[in-house]
Amino acid sequence: MGSIVYNKFSALMGEIFRVTVWKRRAFFLIADILIIAFSLYAGFWLRFDGKIPEENIVRFPFYLLVALAVKLILLQLFGMYGFSWRFFSVLDQARLTAALTLSSIIIAGIFLGFRRSGALGGMPRSVLLVDYVISLAMMTALRISKRVFREYLSKRDWVLKGRSRVLIIGAGEAGNSVAQEMLRNPKSAFVPVGFIDDDPAKKGLSINRVKVLGTRHDVPEILKNNHIDEILIAIPSASSREIRGIVEIIRRADPKKKIRIVPGILDLVDGRVGLADIKEVKVDDLLGREQVSVDFEKIRAFIRGRCVLVTGAGGSIGSELVRTVLQFEPSELLALDIDETELFYLANRLKEEKGNMEPVVADIRDRAKMTRVFSEYRPQIIIHSAAYKHVPMLEEFPEEAIKTNVLGTKILAELAIEFGAEKFVNISTDKAINPTSVMGSSKRIGEELLRVMNRRNSTRFISVRFGNVLGSRGSVIPVFEEQIKRGGPVTVTHPEMKRYFMATSEAVILVLQAAASGEGGEVFILDMGEPIKIVDLAREMIRLSGYEPDVDIPIIFTGVRPGEKLFEELLGAEEGSEPTEHPKIFKARNSKDKYTAADKQKMDRELMSKIDKLIALSMNSAGREEIIGLMKEIVPTYSPMKKGDALHIS
Repeated sequence: MGSIVYNKFSALMGEIFRVTVWKRRAFFLIADILIIAFSLYAGFWLRFDGKIPEENIVRFPFYLLVALAVKLILLQLFGMYGFSWRFFSVLDQARLTAALTLSSIIIAGIFLGFRRSGALGGMPRSVLLVDYVISLAMMTALRISKRVFREYLSKRDWVLKGRSRVLIIGAGEAGNSVAQEMLRNPKSAFVPVGFIDDDPAKKGLSINRVKVLGTRHDVPEILKNNHIDEILIAIPSASSREIRGIVEIIRRADPKKKIRIVPGILDLVDGRVGLADIKEVKVDDLLGREQVSVDFEKIRAFIRGRCVLVTGAGGSIGSELVRTVLQFEPSELLALDIDETELFYLANRLKEEKGNMEPVVADIRDRAKMTRVFSEYRPQIIIHSAAYKHVPMLEEFPEEAIKTNVLGTKILAELAIEFGAEKFVNISTDKAINPTSVMGSSKRIGEELLRVMNRRNSTRFISVRFGNVLGSRGSVIPVFEEQIKRGGPVTVTHPEMKRYFMATSEAVILVLQAAASGEGGEVFILDMGEPIKIVDLAREMIRLSGYEPDVDIPIIFTGVRPGEKLFEELLGAEEGSEPTEHPKIFKARNSKDKYTAADKQKMDRELMSKIDKLIALSMNSAGREEIIGLMKEIVPTYSPMKKGDALHIS
């Protein structure tokens, strides 16, 4: 019965609460008129014990007109018809009290000044005091009614029935914000039953009537003694290492308990957290949520007011680059990709924050088309993320790797010089170091190409190397997700296979930081943290899906594929590294710095001649061995894996 009454009352209140602004103001104006009339009459009734003298009854309309005129004007001046009914605050209450106090003083002055007047005389002072108290109480009650309803009445057990009971880890701003919205929002599917926080001073405190039950180490006991449906990790600043630790504690206590999380700081646009931000824990949260401190003003100064071209804009890294660059206010942003479908999806995703984004469908290998693009838009900053990157596939088609990763890069670089671009930022890979694959070798050739071209005019060329980006197209994570959905098995190439992983948002913001700092000719390396075993990643993803590895879903080893290494490096044997102003960005030393200027020029001419020859071979459909042979000359550390050399594990 209570639930039915609540639902009907909630529906009625919902209709009232959804009125337009002018209707809401009219509602409060009419309500205040009635309150003013009632409180003034009640003042007389109480003063004279219900027997109001005839002379005061005759004068009452004149008293009321003065009270209405003064109080309504003061209420309007103090903003009492433009406040939020849902969020009536202490400050709003202070304004209401000030308005009514001042109006009562003015009214008392008026009646005192006209005490001998026939119409306004004879006003008892005690009536004004009672009128003030009643009108303040009634207007306050009206204005806080919606908040009281949402925050108190809606917490009754018969109202909360059917909602998921949530334990919130983190009693900071994010956790408090989410808990408040759970309690205020009648459509919320969640209700907070307690906080967990590692600050011992908070234990036992109630924050917005939600109690802090203990620290993370108390979670097993809390889960045992309380009915909790889900756990929410509400610490946006938490690193992936911290989240893994929390998840492990929860798993040991209850392996099947559902875990949700709020986004990391880099994914929150304005820093505020709401119910819409809550999501299930993904592998990205366990591997790629490191805190990154960057100089946002330096990046803004680098991008703001300039025309920026992002190639490969439809890919996972390219699309995040587009989204992030837009927030630094470029004069125009060209999102270029050969895949028109991905560009369409990108434009749709960013339609509300699109700004001056211009989708461009083009192939970076098409010199004529790219020349038209540069001629029309004259980009000042080029961020080059377009590339062929699938290692095993490119082992079969090395000519295609050269056409895109080398020729396409060369075309863009030459046009950047021709049209006076300020800076060219090349997205490279850890696979370019001591490469064993066509893909890695082609990206290393692209780095060397840009290093040489850096000396040709004022355009500054830099490259930024990093490892795997979580969830990018063609990466292992989407493959594992699909295999888990099918019920397994999950296939891993080798039990010792390791890779660096980084969140897309982290990689992109560090790329922009490096780009803003680079002076030209550098190869920057991003600190990727600790490498992760692929088999451990597979087990983690199986657990996140609610299964037990090798029990519910088997893991099998299939053998290393052509071109793959067990472990990726970020520096070659011939390189060293130097620190930069940013702790997560390093600069690779150029192995040719030890040579004289004349020797460097000679070596660069030979390099460019070989690159031109390599491009010609790829365009003329030369044999695989011929192309790979020349790639080995250009990149002496390239050790190609021959066909059939893949290591298989039984």
